[in-house]
Amino acid sequence: MRILPEFPQKSPIDQQNYEPVFFNLNNSDEREKLDSILRENPHIQIHDELKSQLLELIKIRNPTQKLSVEQYEAAYAELIGDAPEAVYGLWVYYPWSSRLVHIVNRDEYIELRTSRNMYKITPEERNTLSNRKIGVVGLSVGQSIALTIAMERICGELRLADFDSLELTNMNRIRAGVHNLGVPKVIIAAREITEIDPFIKVKIFKDGLTEENIDAFFCDPEPLDILVEECDGLDMKIMSRVKARQYRIPVVMDTNDRGMLDIERFDLEHERELLHGLIPAGITDLKSLRDLSNQEKVPLLGAMVGIESISGRMKMSLGEMGKTITTWPQLASSVVLGGAMVTDTCRRILLQEITLSGRFYIDFDELIKD
Repeated sequence: MRILPEFPQKSPIDQQNYEPVFFNLNNSDEREKLDSILRENPHIQIHDELKSQLLELIKIRNPTQKLSVEQYEAAYAELIGDAPEAVYGLWVYYPWSSRLVHIVNRDEYIELRTSRNMYKITPEERNTLSNRKIGVVGLSVGQSIALTIAMERICGELRLADFDSLELTNMNRIRAGVHNLGVPKVIIAAREITEIDPFIKVKIFKDGLTEENIDAFFCDPEPLDILVEECDGLDMKIMSRVKARQYRIPVVMDTNDRGMLDIERFDLEHERELLHGLIPAGITDLKSLRDLSNQEKVPLLGAMVGIESISGRMKMSLGEMGKTITTWPQLASSVVLGGAMVTDTCRRILLQEITLSGRFYIDFDELIKD
């Protein structure tokens, strides 16, 4: 006896698609294409809050005035003009969620979405940052960083690299729903970024960072301005720094323990030792590092992070690896803190407010204690 109905197989594109589709209804070809999509997919949810966006735009452009309802309506009618409301701005289709959203034009969208940043980020700084490119390797800790970067809009392009898919054990720190189980982490992050801001360019490397694609990640078609390194693989942790130094790109890393943050200014210090000189001497065979178990990685990681400086609970956890746990722990609170620290640091590097390298801590156990 059949208990469940026979569900249709999910199309591979549903698992891999992360790029929204834009439609300008002033263009007859695009209008016809959207009409066709809507006819073929009657389940698509349509979200049209254009008027509220334009009213908010009017409000932020008139900060010294308290406009009446009539004045708002008059200003709204002037913005819309004689054309139908439906052709104003853009329609954005998100295939993976079957949503069609009506939004204002690109410049208006950015103006609205960054208006609450003023003047912590000035208009001139916003324009400078919109041309910057940031690469994030490792989308467990890196997911929080990438999303915070996107929300604050401190770049115009994000390159994301991770080879892994979401598992239930990841969901203690990765912001995702259970419907995303089995979906590549890089796709989950890319989708959420484009749902926050469809005008941020997102490029994904779903094989993670490899010897074959690392140069494209760093330089295709233009070089990164910052590398955020959050990968677990020791080989790529080292190789990414070798490439960053070669291309003179600064590296920022959050270690998810005691609020530890590393900055390596290879853009300014072209011969700087990798990871402040803490990588153990004699590590030259990167291929052999890939085959190490997590337990075998502990001494090497200990040297890199400074085993004497990690928290007591992390030391205890490392001692239990291969015994009662399979890998090192990462807490959501630390991951979210890392998102804030790395984003703030990247913004200040990009705006040339800081030029230093080093290791820094924001340790809540030290800052807030009895």
